[in-house]
Parts: sequence; structure tokens; C-alpha cells
Amino acid sequence: MFHVASEEDIKAGKTTDVYFINTKRVLDEKGIAKRVVAEVTAGSLPEGYAWGVLAGVEEAARLLEGCNLDVYAMPEGSIFFPLEPVMRIEGDYREFAVLETPLLGLLCQASGIATKAARFRKLAGNKILLSFGIRRMHPAIAPMIDRAAYIGGCDGFSGVAAESLTGEKARGTMPHALIITVGDQAAAWRYFDEVIEPETPRIALVDTYCDEKQEAVLAAQTIKNLYGVRLDTPSSRRGNMRRILEEVRWELDIRGYRHVKIFISGGVKEENIRELSLADGFGVGTSISAAATIDFALDIVEVEGKPAAKRGKFGGAKTVLRCSNMHGMRVPVGEVKRATCGRCGSPMENLLKPLIRGGRLVGELPSAKEIREYVLRQLEKVEV
Repeated sequence: MFHVASEEDIKAGKTTDVYFINTKRVLDEKGIAKRVVAEVTAGSLPEGYAWGVLAGVEEAARLLEGCNLDVYAMPEGSIFFPLEPVMRIEGDYREFAVLETPLLGLLCQASGIATKAARFRKLAGNKILLSFGIRRMHPAIAPMIDRAAYIGGCDGFSGVAAESLTGEKARGTMPHALIITVGDQAAAWRYFDEVIEPETPRIALVDTYCDEKQEAVLAAQTIKNLYGVRLDTPSSRRGNMRRILEEVRWELDIRGYRHVKIFISGGVKEENIRELSLADGFGVGTSISAAATIDFALDIVEVEGKPAAKRGKFGGAKTVLRCSNMHGMRVPVGEVKRATCGRCGSPMENLLKPLIRGGRLVGELPSAKEIREYVLRQLEKVEV
């Protein structure tokens, strides 16, 4: 009914590029069975980003599980830098040839979303940050989008489908449709307050019909336990959005509503965060859900134990050493040049951990909450 592939089709390699099918046919018919080492790396990052956040590892593990391969990967949520391999696959190339396309798809898009969310997290500081963008993307990937946004640093998300993946409840209150259908802002806010469970914060949408500051004051007067107001049109509202925000804050404050928070959503971009810093929180949509993908590539770097790579790539199996201050280096597998970081003296850790051995899953698959906490700890050490 919908134009999507099933889990079974993805696992079977039926979402691959045809040239990988051709490759496997040739190797099979010619009896060529060679053990290779292949690495997943990004030569560069979107818009010149200095770092990215790796996501999609759990799905990648499920994709490769059962194949006669050894797989090593950075833990999901790891901050990585250009040219660092985030995954290494060892085994007969025929075992994973037709899975290259879906493997990269799982890593590239989720990592792009997690990276963008992490950048917003750094810019927003301790302010509330929610993922509001699934309406702009195909519904089949809505759970992945909100999960990746959450582990990247968003405090929550609006899509109910991600609840089972994260253990978190979806967050959000009302759309313009409620107010327009009711036909009166104050009545719509009252009805929401009467119907929706008390644990849902009372956040009124205040830019449907009138000036934002007028509706904000009306909302505060209408709902006794109003938690906040939301302005949903910064990208389309004529005028200076910062001034509008300042006016709303002023009018609420002078009437004794200093406790009422202000949230901004609707077309929020990275460059808006500092400009709208007076806001208490942000709902970010398309900027996160349609984030530029990380252009990971999978390249063979070793064949039958010997270095082999196409031009522009570094041959030989490699690993990544990283210290607690986020200094890192690539080294050949088995060659640990420094047990401590040459820049800060901190101990260095091998980031490529065993994920699959002989087709059996051996690596840990942490919860989304644990991955998010890992990301936040690393973000303290890097800058946007």
C-alpha cells in the first residue's frame, strides 16, 4: 500500500544497487572467494562541520547479524572526525556485497540527523529542545528520525512512533487546527485544559489570529496553570521575530506572568538560536529531520591480508584511538603508537569495538537514553 521496503527485503539485500548484484554474480560464477577488510569513513562532513555524531549502529548490527563476518564499530553516539573509520568489516566480500547500499543508508541518514541535533544542543545550551520535523519526511522513517534526534541531544520529540524505541513519551500540546476548528482561541485553550491529562504541560499556541503578545496575555488570563506559550511562525511572520519575542516577554512580565515560558517553533534554523536566545525552548522541525546526510563510503582497504585501496583512500586495516579530551588518531590495526595522548597526556582508547564475530552479535546495544547521555558528555569537549 505504501512505497516502502519490508524489513525482510532490506535484510535480503533487495534494496541494493544493481551493480552489487552484478558483482556478487561474477564472484560466485568465477569462484572468487577472498577475505577482505572494508571500512566505513566520511572524507568530509556537511557544510564544513568539524565533527559528526554516529547513529544507526544498532540497525546496522541487525542488518549484518547472521552473515559470516567480523564487524568492529564505534559505539553508537560516538563523536567522529573526517577520515576516521567508524566501522570495519572483515570477511568474504560476497557475504556483504549486496548489503553495502542499505548499510550506508542506515548510517548516513541517522548520523546526519543526530549530528544536526547535537549542533542545536550546543547552541541552545540548557534550553528545552524538541524534534518537531517528522511531518516533512516519509512516515516510514519517522521513528528513526525522532530516535536519532533524541540521541543527538534533543530533550524529546513529537512523534508517537518513537516512544517504543526510546522509552520516552512524545511531547507537544496543540496545533493551529485545534484553535481554528473550535473557532475561538480562549475556548480552545480551555477545552484543552479540561480534556488533556494534568501531566501534560499547558503550553498555548498564541499566534493564530491576533498579535502574539495579545494572544499570550489572553492565554495567561484564561488558563490558571499556564506553563508556557508557543510562537510557531518565526520563518513566515513579517517583522523582527526577536522584537516580537521581546514584546511577548515584556507584556507577560508586567502583568505578573514571569513564570510563563516562551517557546519558539516553525522554521527554526541554527542561526536563529542566538538571535532568539530570550526564548525558553525551541521546537526544531525540518532543520533536523531533513538534515544533510553524512556521506559515509564503504571501501575495501585490504585483500587477503595485504593493503589494497583505490586512489584517494588509505590502504590497510585501521583503528581509531581517542582520549577523554576528544583528541584522536588513526593507526594501523595492531599498531598502537601511543598508550597516552601526545597532546594532553590522557590515556587513549581504541574506539572500534567488536560488534559481530562470525555472524553472532557480541557488542552491546545501549538504550537510546544511554546513548544520549554518552553524546552529551562528549559535546562538553567540542565546539560548534
